[in-house]
Amino acid sequence: MMRSILVQNASDLLIKPLENFRKEQIGFTKERKKKFEKDGEKFYSMLDRHLHLSSKKKESQLQEADLQVDKERHNFFESSLEYVYQIQEVQESKKFSIVEPVLAFLHSLFTYNNLTVELTQDFLPYKQQLQLSLQNTRNHFSSTREELEDLKKRMKEAPLTCKLPGQPTIEGYLYTQEKWALGISWVKYYCQYEKEAKTLRMTPIDQKPGAKQGTLDLTLKSCVRRKTDSIDKRFCFDIETNERSGTITLQALSEANRRLWMEAMDGKEPIYHSPITKQEEMELNEVGFKFVRKCINAVETKGITTEGVYRTVGSNIQVQKLLNAFFDPKCPGDVDLQSGDWDIKTITSSLKFYLRNLSEPVMTYKLHKELVLAAKSENLDYRLGAIHALVYKLPDKNREMLELLIQHLVNVCEHSRENLMSPSNMGVIFGPTLMRAQEDTVAAMMNIKFQNIVVEILIEHFGKIYSGPPEDPTAPPVPPPRVAARRHKPITISKRPLRERPVFFGASVEESAAERLGQTPNGGMEAPRPLHRSRPPAPRPGGDESRPQPRSEPELGKLGSRLQDAGVKPAARAANGVVTSPVLRTGTLQARRPAPRPGVCGREGDCDGVPKPRSHGDKPVITRPPVRPPDPPCRAPVPPKLEQRPDLIAGTAEEMPSSVVASRTKFFETASRRTGRSSSPQGRIPVDES
Repeated sequence: MMRSILVQNASDLLIKPLENFRKEQIGFTKERKKKFEKDGEKFYSMLDRHLHLSSKKKESQLQEADLQVDKERHNFFESSLEYVYQIQEVQESKKFSIVEPVLAFLHSLFTYNNLTVELTQDFLPYKQQLQLSLQNTRNHFSSTREELEDLKKRMKEAPLTCKLPGQPTIEGYLYTQEKWALGISWVKYYCQYEKEAKTLRMTPIDQKPGAKQGTLDLTLKSCVRRKTDSIDKRFCFDIETNERSGTITLQALSEANRRLWMEAMDGKEPIYHSPITKQEEMELNEVGFKFVRKCINAVETKGITTEGVYRTVGSNIQVQKLLNAFFDPKCPGDVDLQSGDWDIKTITSSLKFYLRNLSEPVMTYKLHKELVLAAKSENLDYRLGAIHALVYKLPDKNREMLELLIQHLVNVCEHSRENLMSPSNMGVIFGPTLMRAQEDTVAAMMNIKFQNIVVEILIEHFGKIYSGPPEDPTAPPVPPPRVAARRHKPITISKRPLRERPVFFGASVEESAAERLGQTPNGGMEAPRPLHRSRPPAPRPGGDESRPQPRSEPELGKLGSRLQDAGVKPAARAANGVVTSPVLRTGTLQARRPAPRPGVCGREGDCDGVPKPRSHGDKPVITRPPVRPPDPPCRAPVPPKLEQRPDLIAGTAEEMPSSVVASRTKFFETASRRTGRSSSPQGRIPVDES
């Protein structure tokens, strides 16, 4: 019985309280730990993808990615605070949550029977002191718990980065750009920087299997922010150390994180302006010639066979550094380009940078237009002669610098099999550099290719151009653009293409065409002159008509050919298909009547092209000229004549010029009035009837 009571007391006073503490406090802490690890894995995986985004993407896409990363960072930060807070609470609460059950179990054990009374009396002072300590610990936990919750709330609202005593100035994750045999990779490091000693400790996170990669201890020399357009990654900055040659490119986790690292390392902003700022340094002075000669000697000594020399671009930071050191006012030119500190890409980029930033290009603004015009010429001999003459119009310093550069480019092009740089490639690189335009206009952009041609000609004909000035110092005259004059197309009324058909009319057509259509020297035709009224000739005694004699078929064919060669269109076809003959309307019909079409019979039996005389009693009829072009001479029957529709005739007149239509209308009205008053057969015009 006594033993069962003792076991029951042990279970109630000791085991159950400890079990509850394990479940409630330690179990809840484990859940917090799992949530922290899950959120941390999700955040860092998204951060890795975010850091690999190209800086050339659209700004909207980058902003959306930044918002997602910030959201995951906030969740991860809250999870980490909750996890740390829970650990702190367990550490504080276990001081009394575990000791109190043990104390209660011992007290029940000592008061179990009378044999332990003396032990109870001896244990009483220790018990009271322990109870007092437990009460103080519980009170302290309750008071600090409120402070911890308030601190956690403030850290969630505004996260702060603080430096603890004895700890590094700043530490965190950074990605480092490393070049391998197969390309470039970014390796993750945990970095710790101490500002006073300027020491940077880098510990690799992702160890590659089989790689002996340990912690790196570096001494910082300088830190410069990397421009966004100079690299495909974001949040980058460059550092220089004593232990490594060249620059080390690091990538921070965000823009704010990069700012913290640069403040700790006393970082500087990149140089955007030209290091050559003084006026005397912008000219072709002795320091400039010395710089160009040193660059040329360095390239021809150790880099003339480098593939893509002058085409590949060097590091902007190194270029600025070289120019600042060489053009330093304290010791100008005191730089050894033959040393291993400067690679070929940096030297060639610095040379091109210097030439581009001169106050006036080497080939001067004054001769820019003449050089471009010479390059535009299609005559190769004139092009070479003009450029040869213009080179010797340059000032002495400019011509000396140009000769120095072109001689070097000739030497580079001689090794084109190794460096793959031909004269045309050099022209593309040095054309805008040596003869840039004074103003950046659209015309200047269109002339860039001609600038390249000038430099290419200088390289290919260097021996001839620099062997001496030309015999005639002035440029040869520009050759004529073309030898023969261009033939003009004949003027026509219709918009449709010319139909190749001969015209067969009488002498009146030939004479009227000569009167109204003048031939120009180049074979074209002048515009038709307006019609003039003319009185009909008096009738001869005897009543004979003065009719034109009919012509034979060969003569009619020759006449049609002559009119076509002179540029007269035999027929004008309107858009609705009705055909009119403008030549018939140009003559004076009161004096001369056009011959009827061959093979078409008139009203009184006129047939085979021979008109028959009409009696004085016949009523004269005025009709329009034929509505289709004359057919070539043939014996085949002629299809029936199309009926003249007013709408079709109106459509034809709409396509003619207004002056021509008005003159023809006036002519037909006059002809109608005169023929009505005259009873002579001379005023009659044959009518075609179907």
